Amino acid sequence: MRLLELFGDVFDKVKRDYVEEVDDKELIESAINGMLTSLDPHSSYLNEKAFDEMRIQTRGEFGGLGIEVTMENGLVKVVSPIDDTPAFKAGMKAGDYISRIDGEPVMGSTLNESVEKMRGKPGTEIDLTVLREGESEPLQITIVRDVITIKSVRARSEGNVAYLRITSFSEQTARSLRKEFKSIVKGLAEDESLAGVVLDLRNNPGGLLDQAIEVSDLFLTQGEIVSTGGRVSDSNKRFHASPGDMASGKPLVVLINGGSASASEIVAGAIQDHKRGIVMGTKSFGKGSVQTVIPLTTSSGAMRLTTSRYYTPSGRSIQAEGIDPDIIVEQSKVQSVEEGKERTSESTLRKHLKAERDAANEEKDEHRQLELYETDYQLARAIDLIHALNVIK
Repeated sequence: MRLLELFGDVFDKVKRDYVEEVDDKELIESAINGMLTSLDPHSSYLNEKAFDEMRIQTRGEFGGLGIEVTMENGLVKVVSPIDDTPAFKAGMKAGDYISRIDGEPVMGSTLNESVEKMRGKPGTEIDLTVLREGESEPLQITIVRDVITIKSVRARSEGNVAYLRITSFSEQTARSLRKEFKSIVKGLAEDESLAGVVLDLRNNPGGLLDQAIEVSDLFLTQGEIVSTGGRVSDSNKRFHASPGDMASGKPLVVLINGGSASASEIVAGAIQDHKRGIVMGTKSFGKGSVQTVIPLTTSSGAMRLTTSRYYTPSGRSIQAEGIDPDIIVEQSKVQSVEEGKERTSESTLRKHLKAERDAANEEKDEHRQLELYETDYQLARAIDLIHALNVIK
């Protein structure tokens, strides 16, 4: 009770003696937000406007730059840029630190204040000063704001391998993933069967917990997917898989990197612990906490509060640890050997026997795989692994 009196005393003195007149509502909201943000980087107060925007975002459309951010060491840290958004196209990368927004220092601002500055009318420019590992000088990046519409699932076939990319976990993610997978299988040639699945969770900042559980369940037939544990009994829950594997046990490779966070780590951890597939790439972000959005009855806003940690089926907490891939593959660029240095192989020997496969299809597949090695080395390695697992089986 005496601490509440202390708060009231400070509030009165600020109202009376501060150099400029301050608004009561703004002062109280700032005090609440300060209390919550001091707990951890993910707890915060959402006023009516921020609460509405958050609900729009989970439905898959919102205004802004297209980056998932957190606060670290007083700066805004980019968890990951979202595919095909202004931030992605401008070259923002996971792990970047934003030190200035339109020339104003971020240090001293809250995460909500910084996010509010980055929002704005579509078509307007924003200048960011970015600190990036490996760069000796700060980068100046100009981004044009736009309405961000997220298609959370992108899919295509790579030969007879289904490539499924999830950019974030929004309301329709699991349903879209199943639909895209069925379309790929249906589109395979009559003489081809599905070799396996690459599930790409790189630079996926997370999203809705229930969608992470549903996506995991698409590949798991039984057992625990994830559990959550906190101080309140309602926070202690366990979620289990139901029978049925969308891919019918075909080889599965899950791609992750430092931009894979939260819900992405739930999926990768569940697949890894059940040995349903192989996790490949680089270590994930390490956000293993669950935030509950609690509407406030005394206002039209809400608070986002960290209420529990989540654990993989084997009981691992990922908080600040991340998921270690089974096979570490850094994103690299593969370049051709020098011209004139032809490697000897069966195909280079005079009068060698011709392959029985259709030459046109073989040339097409080889060209595509070489192209992937140059543009997306991690994906190329994942596809190679799928084919290798089929040979072993």
